[in-house]
Amino acid sequence: MWIIKYHKEQPVKTFFTPKKIIMINRKFFFDQLRHSLFGGKISKKQFEGMDTVLNEWEENNSKKDDRWLAYMLATTFHETAATMQPIEEFGKGKARRYGKKIKMDGTTYNNTNNIFYGRGFVQLTWYENYETAGKKLKLDFIRDPGKVMELVNATKIMFLGMAEGWFTGKKLMDYFNPVKEDWLNARRIINGTDKAEKIAGYAKKFYAATSYTV
Repeated sequence: MWIIKYHKEQPVKTFFTPKKIIMINRKFFFDQLRHSLFGGKISKKQFEGMDTVLNEWEENNSKKDDRWLAYMLATTFHETAATMQPIEEFGKGKARRYGKKIKMDGTTYNNTNNIFYGRGFVQLTWYENYETAGKKLKLDFIRDPGKVMELVNATKIMFLGMAEGWFTGKKLMDYFNPVKEDWLNARRIINGTDKAEKIAGYAKKFYAATSYTV
């Protein structure tokens, strides 16, 4: 592709090389997971959810560690009860501190009546996390927390939050890097060691299904 830049003296040609997107082998990916995790059948909604995650990976993250992708997909599989679609927390924060108009530091908020219970792929909770996510995505999740449920938004929140350590201070790089591979403790990125062994098993299956087209 040639871009013509006009100067006062004469036009100057500059060669522009479009960004090359590294593509995941979708057929192999879905064929493997259909049997290893989804009981022989992947629904349209499950496909759409995973496809959106793969698109985000290819477009903005493909040079990063594939184990990051596998662990994010495993987190999605667990947190959404295998639907691979953004969901609302069962009970909507009932009996949880974040189920009231309280911030993480214990102070109350009065600028909205919304309650910031778990939503999305990572079950985003707390006023502050919705505020952070909104600033990153340039959206107002305080005024409209339901937007966290939109597929693209849920995907970006998961990618950014798990990579940057929004939720617990722990991030993907802490557990998957050139000298470390810790599928079990990576759960600390989201929620301590809750169901850590089970999620580690899911992640290894997603990792085994990840390959690239040539």
